[in-house]
Amino acid sequence: MGAFMRLSVLIALFVPVLAQCQSSPSGYRVVRGLDYVGAGNPRQTLDLYLPETKTTLPRPLVVFIHGGGWETGSKEDNGFLLELIKDRDFAGASLNYRLTDQAIWPAQIHDCKAAIRALRAHAAENQIDPDKIAVFGISAGGHLVSMLGVSGGVKELEGDLGPNLTQSSRVTCVLDFCGPSNFLTFAGKGTIIDVDDPKTGLSKLIGGTVRAKSDVARNASPVTYITSDDAPFLIIHGDKDNIVRYAQATEFKAALEKAKIPAALITGTDGGHVFFSQPLVERMRAFLDRHLLGKDVQVPDGAVPSK
Repeated sequence: MGAFMRLSVLIALFVPVLAQCQSSPSGYRVVRGLDYVGAGNPRQTLDLYLPETKTTLPRPLVVFIHGGGWETGSKEDNGFLLELIKDRDFAGASLNYRLTDQAIWPAQIHDCKAAIRALRAHAAENQIDPDKIAVFGISAGGHLVSMLGVSGGVKELEGDLGPNLTQSSRVTCVLDFCGPSNFLTFAGKGTIIDVDDPKTGLSKLIGGTVRAKSDVARNASPVTYITSDDAPFLIIHGDKDNIVRYAQATEFKAALEKAKIPAALITGTDGGHVFFSQPLVERMRAFLDRHLLGKDVQVPDGAVPSK
């Protein structure tokens, strides 16, 4: 894998949401533990899922970024990604990033951007189309993919990690599942997260409470960076989410639309913080078909069952 460096020892972390997938999924060749920075840190590695079927054309890539409040989780929490791309001619990737016990913001987005640059740098050898890269994240991962979608031209968030600094970290489209969008409006009725508690994952991410670190909270909020050249978004959120309020999704969609960014909001009826249903998967696949395959399908706003 060229500048990717293989690591034989990976960390295992408790994962609160979605089943892990340690085995190789049917129909895919899996390359695990690729070091996208070259520093030998297991938290800066990714797994690559390459379809075994032969192709004459490069394939689109769907990159998954896990949740866990920026303090837990790992790239093995990829069950939803594999459900999304199975039986499709897409490559997949799932990545680790540094958690808050190793580094605070903006280390997490620096890692994610380094991973996208590495994947793009090695696209040809893996038969991946470097111009068709979708990112999909859940919860904290939803926050990070949203940042990727809106910060393609933001130099201070790019970082200087890895050997692929000439590559772009821009992405083609974004699937944001229950991710926070504005930490300055995160608090309020409906969330169990106390933004004035220094022990929460959010406080650990920004180095203090939102009140004490309001400038960092603004810097870490996707709504801060929206411009007219950002990627199209599919926002997925449960209307009964008691961790990241549903209002975060509606605020984000309104801000994207104000900048004339294509954005659809899929609402999970009676859905909590992360949910699963087959109608949801079909909407997500339609979004990928539109933006990665160029199919003339519509992905309108609307509700889906959360079970």
